[in-house]
Amino acid sequence: MSEKGPSYEPDRTIAAAQDHPGKSPAYIGDPRLRFEAGRALVWGLVIGLIALAVHISQSLLVIFGAMVFGCMVDGGARLLGKFLPIGRSWRVAIVLLLATAFLLWLGYFAGSQISQQAAQFPAIINEQLGKLIAYMRDQGFAIHTENIENFASSMASGVGTVTKAIGGIFGGLTTVLLIVIIGIYFAIDPRIYERGVAWMVPSHRREAFYDTLSYQAYTLRRLLAGRLVGMVAEGIFTWALLAIYGVPMAALLGLLTGLLAFIPNIGAIISGVLMVLVGFSGGVDMGLYTIFVYFLVQNFDGYVLVPMIAKKTVDLAPGLVLSAQLIFGVLFGILGLALADPMLAMIKVALERRSARLDAEGETEPQEATA
Repeated sequence: MSEKGPSYEPDRTIAAAQDHPGKSPAYIGDPRLRFEAGRALVWGLVIGLIALAVHISQSLLVIFGAMVFGCMVDGGARLLGKFLPIGRSWRVAIVLLLATAFLLWLGYFAGSQISQQAAQFPAIINEQLGKLIAYMRDQGFAIHTENIENFASSMASGVGTVTKAIGGIFGGLTTVLLIVIIGIYFAIDPRIYERGVAWMVPSHRREAFYDTLSYQAYTLRRLLAGRLVGMVAEGIFTWALLAIYGVPMAALLGLLTGLLAFIPNIGAIISGVLMVLVGFSGGVDMGLYTIFVYFLVQNFDGYVLVPMIAKKTVDLAPGLVLSAQLIFGVLFGILGLALADPMLAMIKVALERRSARLDAEGETEPQEATA
């Protein structure tokens, strides 16, 4: 013990000195200056978080797309739950198997016919565009092929931010695969992720968080259900009406119309232009018939299907939806264009729930004061 004493005591003295190094040289003595420095630090963190969100915005958009896909799977599982009293995991598996079976059918049975039509599709579109340019020139418009190409390239560069960032076709397939995989995880057990996000919310705000989240999930399920019904109806009606008249590529046009119906407003315009161009390749009468089919299908979807399902839950103004699509399309490309409508609906529901809570708090405060 006597040998360890002299060497042990200095060690304790050094440790005590290290435990109490004194005041930090960065300490601010003035309380007002210290308060302003703390506030500046908070603002710096907020600006940093905003910059980080902008930097990873494409990844956040992919995650939101996965949430949309998971919500569609969840809606199908809930629908099956009304008829099949089995576990949630089994219902999710059935929905995924049905979706996979549909894609396999589309690839093997309908793929041969659609692929043959798709091979002829660009040639017909180019031929009709050439005729349209020639007609415009005859009417006195100074339109050149170089102008059309420059306009198309500028549009592609302006709307293709996500495509360039991800890396072409293979990157797009990777993005779709990520959306599907993450969406499946979300659909299998969404409560885990809800609790994880709620854990980071202050305890006195968690009830409002769960309230807003439940309304957003319900609204998104209804919105996507209406969108899927509209897609199927538009695709089938377009194919049937075009096939009756003998319009070329009726199956391909029906498929494109159904897929593009997921993007409101802009998708209908694109499918209508393609339909009319193919129709006029068979003559003026066929072209006029395709115009009639386009307006008939769009009016049926806009005034019958959508009001019955989607607009009852999310009454979004068409001008607001179109503006959001243009902004998200320029910022994030095709993926942003497709997800602009669901994201706008989620923002609208969050603002509505906050407004409802503020109204409720305003009604209860006078009662508590009088009590």
